[in-house]
Amino acid sequence: MGIKEKRLIESVLFSASKPVSINEIKEATDLPPKKIKDALETLIADYNVERKNDTSMEIVKAGNKYAMQVKKKYVDQSVMIAKPDIHSNLLKTLALIAFHQPVKQSNLRRMAGPKIYDHVDELASMKLIYSKRHGSTEMLTTTKLFPEYFGIDTTKPEEIRDFLANKVIGSISKVEDQE
Repeated sequence: MGIKEKRLIESVLFSASKPVSINEIKEATDLPPKKIKDALETLIADYNVERKNDTSMEIVKAGNKYAMQVKKKYVDQSVMIAKPDIHSNLLKTLALIAFHQPVKQSNLRRMAGPKIYDHVDELASMKLIYSKRHGSTEMLTTTKLFPEYFGIDTTKPEEIRDFLANKVIGSISKVEDQE
């Protein structure tokens, strides 16, 4: 296995947004599985053993897939810069939280159904919302990362609500103009 193959696989791992299998790496690089496995073993040794204290990155194996990721001790700092991908169902829950904040999780459940419990956990792990115990439920608000992520110039809940209302009204007006 040469340096060219090793760098090629390293670039695939670095640019992938999710763990990738040997077959996915093969499809992206046209390298044979044996060379891919050898390169992965070398990269894991490089990142996780030889250069362990010289880099903030690591290569991990998750089942039959591999990922290059930021080491746990650097995640909090890097999440402030890297914008996490947000699926549309999570985005809807996040919009409800942002618009109604502070909002009790129990009230949010009445608005959107039981799926919000998983959504709240995921949004909290993405550092977009803050959850604080409030009696038998949780009180939910957006974090400082929320307006930064969406390019909103304020952290004040009222101004975030106005921003969201204007965006929705603007979207409705555009649709009506097209009809």
